[in-house]
Amino acid sequence: MRDLSALPDLNLALVQTALAWHDRASNLAQFDSLLEDARGADLIVLPEMFTTGFSMESAELAEPEQGPTSVWMLRKAAQLGAVVTGSVIIQAADGSYRNRLLWATPEGELRHYDKRHLFRMVGEHHHYAAGAQRAVFELKGWRVRPLICYDLRFPVWSRDSENTDLLLYTANWPGSRRQHWNRLLPARAIENLCYVAAVNRVGTDGKGFAYTGDSQALDFQGEALICACDADGVFKVRLSAAELAAYRSRFPAYLDADPFELG
Repeated sequence: MRDLSALPDLNLALVQTALAWHDRASNLAQFDSLLEDARGADLIVLPEMFTTGFSMESAELAEPEQGPTSVWMLRKAAQLGAVVTGSVIIQAADGSYRNRLLWATPEGELRHYDKRHLFRMVGEHHHYAAGAQRAVFELKGWRVRPLICYDLRFPVWSRDSENTDLLLYTANWPGSRRQHWNRLLPARAIENLCYVAAVNRVGTDGKGFAYTGDSQALDFQGEALICACDADGVFKVRLSAAELAAYRSRFPAYLDADPFELG
């Protein structure tokens, strides 16, 4: 296990809001305003499909790689001196449509993670191609593993095989399954001995599904550090690497973890 004790704290800004249905321009204008309150953060997290809402109209709504939202995210990252992340509907170079989390850095780098687990109950697997690779992004020495919404239900995909310090979920998780969200997030933190941050949306989408938010950050024991409940806005939290290192030293359950390989 790496020595985390010397790493700086990590400042997060979780952006929870309603989304305009299929209206990229309106959503980006809204986030332009909201992100002014995120200044000072190292990492700014937006919801899943934050320019459109959770839509199956992939062919109609997809942007190309390095499209307008990618350009916007890189511009905001440079302006705010922070990584900006959230998922967008992208048409990949191979022609497939992806629910893709973009990771835009102030230095102008754009990395990504494609959602692995597609929500079959609304046919997401018919409209998008599943990602095949897990990702770990480094920020100020912290190892951040990004995941998207339905991925939360699959603990093996979230498993800490890369010494993850922060599991990061971006979502459009409906209020009808609010209890599942609030129980699974602490479980992922406890079993991985790491912080968890999760950003959901509020409001009602164009299909009539209601979202109740509950964007939150939890520590390595599954205790809430901050919860947005159903409010609209930017919610800031600071994560302590020293406290994470001390807990892992006192309770090194990772040493007894079962080895596994993903097929």
